[in-house]
Amino acid sequence: MTTMPNASQALIMLGAGGHAKVLLSLAIACGLQVKGVCDPALKRSGVVTWRGISVLGGDEALEQLDCSNVGLINGIGQVVGSSLRQAIYERAVGMGFRFPVLVHPRAIVDASAVLADGVQVMAGVVIQPDVRLGANTVVNTRSSVDHDCSVGSHVHIAPGATLCGNVQVADYAFIGAGATVIQGLAIGEYAVVGAGAVMVRNLPARSILLGQTARSRIVPDEST
Repeated sequence: MTTMPNASQALIMLGAGGHAKVLLSLAIACGLQVKGVCDPALKRSGVVTWRGISVLGGDEALEQLDCSNVGLINGIGQVVGSSLRQAIYERAVGMGFRFPVLVHPRAIVDASAVLADGVQVMAGVVIQPDVRLGANTVVNTRSSVDHDCSVGSHVHIAPGATLCGNVQVADYAFIGAGATVIQGLAIGEYAVVGAGAVMVRNLPARSILLGQTARSRIVPDEST
């Protein structure tokens, strides 16, 4: 279910790296109110403001917020092999917080697309009819997701990547910058399509595609 923020809702940014900078710019472009940022590194450094907003503290600052009145923005970028972004999202959801969908005003999202909580759609993105995007997924700058694609939760589609029609992407996958996925293919859990790769056959779970060659990659089993 798509949950969009309204201009009167207070939003708090989690993290203060490069991805958070882009999201703050997106929020400003949408006329949204980002009231503060939680970031352990800023707290340790004694920084009190970041890019014009108040530093509320580290992760523990969430315990002082009213989850019924505050929405969160997951400003942690996705890095291959790291589960930090996912862990922060799931911890906050477990505390009762919601992550509204964020869509840049210069993105094109068809009205039939379904965006789950926490989806982030950056500038220049095109999302075509009947696309489904899972929770906490990022569709990054100038990437495109064509008709009938189904993208799982905690997926990162990097800048300039292209998913042709009816592509199926499982949870936790990563599609690198400038990659192209041909129509009708499937990408398994934790699989990685490398930057600039052209994917012409299905990619199994926990595999990585570099150029035209897929190989196994070691990924922790999150189910144990």
